[in-house]
Amino acid sequence: MYQTHIFANGLRLIHNYVPNKAAYCGLIINVGSRDEREDELGMAHFIEHVIFKGTEKRKAYHILSRLEDVGGELNAYTTKEDTCVYATFMAKDYERALELFADIVFHSVFPEKEIEKEKDVVLDEINSYKDNPGELIFDDFEELIYTGYPIGRNILGDEASVERISRDMVLDFVKRNYFPNRMVISSVGDIPFEKLVRLVEKYFSPYEVGTPLRTRIKPEIYTPRFVEMDKDTHQSHCIIGNIAYDYTEDNRLALSLLMNLLGGTGMNSRLNLNIREKYGLAYNIEASYTPYSDTGVSMIYFGCDPENAEWCLNLCKKEMRALYEEKLGPLQLKRAKAQMVGQLAISSENYENLMLSIGKSFLIYDKVDSLEDIYTQIEEITPELLIRVAKEIFDVDKQSVLLYK
Repeated sequence: MYQTHIFANGLRLIHNYVPNKAAYCGLIINVGSRDEREDELGMAHFIEHVIFKGTEKRKAYHILSRLEDVGGELNAYTTKEDTCVYATFMAKDYERALELFADIVFHSVFPEKEIEKEKDVVLDEINSYKDNPGELIFDDFEELIYTGYPIGRNILGDEASVERISRDMVLDFVKRNYFPNRMVISSVGDIPFEKLVRLVEKYFSPYEVGTPLRTRIKPEIYTPRFVEMDKDTHQSHCIIGNIAYDYTEDNRLALSLLMNLLGGTGMNSRLNLNIREKYGLAYNIEASYTPYSDTGVSMIYFGCDPENAEWCLNLCKKEMRALYEEKLGPLQLKRAKAQMVGQLAISSENYENLMLSIGKSFLIYDKVDSLEDIYTQIEEITPELLIRVAKEIFDVDKQSVLLYK
């Protein structure tokens, strides 16, 4: 299904041909907020904003209009470990999109005036986040379990760190981290692979291999903690969670299955059936697992009436405990596997998600498992393996709790 190519400068390309009128393409860079120095908090995210503010040959308006003038959409995001610029456009406009990617990533000039204006935009984004405790708590929880490590820092930075950002700091960060050999171009669309290779070669071959001047600090120490914070909200918001597997762990798929069974997107998850349907205690309750290159985090989130917070927390622990004290029966396991396989199949039909997913996989592993390979791996998961994984990750004595009151 996937075709790949590695260019002389280390840039990697992955493509999935689909005969659609719309095409999806992204440039993923292996640099995120955990790669910032102490005086650069929020820099990776800030650069994601200001690369659209002008290049050597384009002003901000012309960057934004380049694809939108032909009906396309241009976007970007930053995580703790990568930055991505991506677009949706008509398949006939592949060259227009790739040329624009190369221009904004390698030729942005970061005008002083635009930097100062964008600081206000990012500060508004930070304040907006603070007004949404249901989102803010996820960042605060990772800061709690990764206290003292760069990976625990908020991606947006804070008011003081954003105000400190200068053009020289931006240029220095880009110079240290933006190299073709730390990038993947991911594509899903109607273009012959040979033509796509020629276009990428045309616009990205001038840029040379580099060595990022960084060393990611692996979190080595974890101590479960219980922290309450007064947020003066109508609801209580809570996360209970633990450190988990990184990208290289063989058991990460088994953990994903357990997370889906416990509190995935389905309305029939154990937490939803118990806490929402049976007792009516919470509207939002979900479980998630986020792997990183050298660590990971498992989280259960719920929002509820303050007087029910302890009850909800105890019910979460009860469901977690059940996963390592009671082996799944054959029918339960079959249903859990079928649900996960179905969700993966449906997700793969969203071509933007597919483009980002295969690009991220190629960035991390230099390969992409086919859906059939993943289905086979899911089918091989045993009840005994799930017990071992649940005991390791869901042990209630290992959980940290962050509660907004």
